[in-house]
Amino acid sequence: MKRPLHILTAEAVIPGVLKVVWSDGYEGIVDIRGLMKAGPVFKPLQDADYFRSVKVDAFGHSIYWGEEYAEDVDFGCDRLREMAEDQAALLAKAS
Repeated sequence: MKRPLHILTAEAVIPGVLKVVWSDGYEGIVDIRGLMKAGPVFKPLQDADYFRSVKVDAFGHSIYWGEEYAEDVDFGCDRLREMAEDQAALLAKAS
């Protein structure tokens, strides 16, 4: 049985911007700088060192900061993929 889409790696490119690689080979850049200003839950991500500490959960279902399975900030695999594709399409239109 084929495993569902999952995240292989995630790394900070610059504060607020991530490079994410999925199990189907897609590599995307995800800009979350706007979200980082959306509310107090995202405030810790404004610290560059903390932002660089991004991790992929054990099953590749999400990325997170802080402790795995804690009530800290995380983003799911599907939502990140949607954001990466939407942002890539917007950039292509602007070029």
